[in-house]
Amino acid sequence: MAMDAHEIENLIRARFPDADVKIQDLAGDGDHYAAHVVAKEFKGKSRVQQHKMVYEALEGRMGGVLHALALTTSPKD
Repeated sequence: MAMDAHEIENLIRARFPDADVKIQDLAGDGDHYAAHVVAKEFKGKSRVQQHKMVYEALEGRMGGVLHALALTTSPKD
């Protein structure tokens, strides 16, 4: 079962309410997405830590329901 882009965005926004979140379906199949997340919670965190925080927000769906996510993150000023 594929995941909807809105579901991905809602999960990320639940963890980072003030974040700028953009989700793009890369293949039109509901399995391959790109996400760009800009959040104040990323300030002072490494890129790896930022990505881990987003994966945690997805509550275990990464690699299962959500097959692939090209992720870019940055701290919000």
